[in-house]
Amino acid sequence: MSPPAPRVICWFRTDLRVHDSPALHAALALAPACLYPVWCWDPHYVRTAPVAPNRWRFLLECQRDLSAALTRLNPAQRLFVLREAPTTLLPKLFAAWNITHLVFERDTDTSYGALRDAEIVEKARNAGVQVVTAAGRTLWDPVDITREAGGKPTMSLTAFMKAAKKLGDPAKPLDAPTSLPDPGDLTLSFEHAPPSSDTDINAPHRRGHGDQSYVALAGPGGDFSVPTLEELGIPASAATTPHQGGETIALQHLAKLIADPKYIATFEKPKTAPTAFEPASTTLLSPHLHFGSLSVRRFLHDVQNATAKHTGKKSSPPTNLPGQLYFRDMYFAAQHAVGPAFGCELGNPVVRYIPWHLPSTDTGYTVDSLEAHAWFVRWAWGLTGFPFVDALMRQLRAEGWIHHLGRHMAACFLTRGGAYVHWERGAAVFAELLLDHEPACNAGNWMWLSCTAFFAQYYRVYSPVAFGKKWDPEGTFIRRYVPELAEYSNKWIYEPHRAPREEQRKAGCVVRALEEGGKNSGDVYYPAPMFDFAERREVCLAGMKEAYKVGVHGDDARVVNGTARDALFGNEHGAASVETGTAGEKRKRAGSTLDGWVQKKTCT
Repeated sequence: MSPPAPRVICWFRTDLRVHDSPALHAALALAPACLYPVWCWDPHYVRTAPVAPNRWRFLLECQRDLSAALTRLNPAQRLFVLREAPTTLLPKLFAAWNITHLVFERDTDTSYGALRDAEIVEKARNAGVQVVTAAGRTLWDPVDITREAGGKPTMSLTAFMKAAKKLGDPAKPLDAPTSLPDPGDLTLSFEHAPPSSDTDINAPHRRGHGDQSYVALAGPGGDFSVPTLEELGIPASAATTPHQGGETIALQHLAKLIADPKYIATFEKPKTAPTAFEPASTTLLSPHLHFGSLSVRRFLHDVQNATAKHTGKKSSPPTNLPGQLYFRDMYFAAQHAVGPAFGCELGNPVVRYIPWHLPSTDTGYTVDSLEAHAWFVRWAWGLTGFPFVDALMRQLRAEGWIHHLGRHMAACFLTRGGAYVHWERGAAVFAELLLDHEPACNAGNWMWLSCTAFFAQYYRVYSPVAFGKKWDPEGTFIRRYVPELAEYSNKWIYEPHRAPREEQRKAGCVVRALEEGGKNSGDVYYPAPMFDFAERREVCLAGMKEAYKVGVHGDDARVVNGTARDALFGNEHGAASVETGTAGEKRKRAGSTLDGWVQKKTCT
């Protein structure tokens, strides 16, 4: 007697598409009698990982679009969204639906995702369920790259490409399926296990509305529908990004781009303007790569085909479009080789130890300088008094995206180019706000821009005035995102604090020290610079020079046991005004000065 036909769960995660979907392709290759496309509403991300409303909305749009695509392939199909942690839910589904196979795209994460998947694989095997995994997040599997690199992290594009060359060209993208089998019985008779509500780091985004994600296993209508923002307790108005998610939009946008072979073939990232916004000067496809609404292999393949049609001069890696995808892969491979420590300083063998302000602790970070903490909070909200930096940070908060070079400017300014604040603080803000947040790329870029790994020319510092003027001498970008300065003349738009008081009043916005901003509530005001940039640049350069001379890394025993700061750098780097507690508690304590500015909507 032949064995029964497979009953398959295809577990979707960051592969929200039907085109070039290795996991979906592997599931269909089993010739299943029934197929369950499932999404598990994981409380790890809902409650304990900071995620801003813009990214939630983008995710929901991707889910809805995928669900619609599945329904087009079979009217009985959809994305079945279940509100429970995958580690508790999937084993119950194995039994309830008589599942024989679990198929999913491998997670490249080396911390939570890897531990979660290992636990689920073990539970599947204990239940007699065969697990099939596929690689599709990157052009090359980070496991293979690391092997070809001799087990070492790929800390340069040259090292990465050397390893990739041994593997050959990336696989061609797979076609989308033309049909799907029906799902099986959808009965859910087991007990629902909603998560504890004790921890909800995203509560501030809910603005007092409770998270209703887990009121029912199959959703409030019992139909496995994709949640709404309101169901998450997030007002629809809180998501302000103009960027929309979903495979349909991603493929339409890609088609529009490749219809211009000259643009594709001559693209050079460093020559694109960080101040362009309607339209942006880059592809804006990175959020789709993160959520998998666009396949990275499809992106590369279409770019290569379009480039081949252009007969003129062409750009080349690392600055061209394929080069940007190679950099993404490089970070994923480096993260795989280093392991969970890649996302932080502690225990990380590739990151230089610098005695930054606001160093990490087990409960968040230590405020060793109240002044530096104030600088950090002002940076995060776009209230530094440097209009170009503030415009970038306000664009990030409003839209969930800023240009690659804008990220360079913002990261340099917070770390080695001004505030001398730990890169992990900035990385955490970006992790919360970015639509395209990839843990490997975010950590890698912050290490790069802080000159703690990947890049060592710490003396090359971005000017918050000259850099913006190079791209946008008339300050159009600033006028868009720092609207209180819109009436300033070109002469003063980058340095409004230098304008005569008469000019400030004429422009309808007076520059004041942040602490004095609320004295006359009827005024429109903008904060004076939070420090003298030229002075701070020299302080940072001196600190970096000393740290490079000391030359220890995050896995040094003195870094691991917490003695490196005092033992290696002396009292001037010691904890002069230590204040401990969680990051959330410290944000609350820092709020008194900023509340008036935020409430006046000067940073919207």
